[in-house]
Amino acid sequence: MNKFVDYFKIGPVFTYFIRVFRKPDPNAPTSQNLRMMHGINRISIVMFLFCLIVMIVRACTR
Repeated sequence: MNKFVDYFKIGPVFTYFIRVFRKPDPNAPTSQNLRMMHGINRISIVMFLFCLIVMIVRACTR
C-alpha cells in the first residue's frame, strides 16, 4: 500500500513549478539545451494555468 501512495505523490511536481521560475543557481552547470528546456516549460506552465482559469470561469458563468 505504501508504494501505491508514493506513486501518486505530486509534491515534487509542485516544487518543480516553483523552481522553474526562480533564477538559476550560479554554481549549477548550465547549457543552452537546459536553458531552452526550462524556457519551454515556463511557457507551457503559464499556458496551462491560463487555460485552467478560462475553463473555471466558463464553468462558473454557465
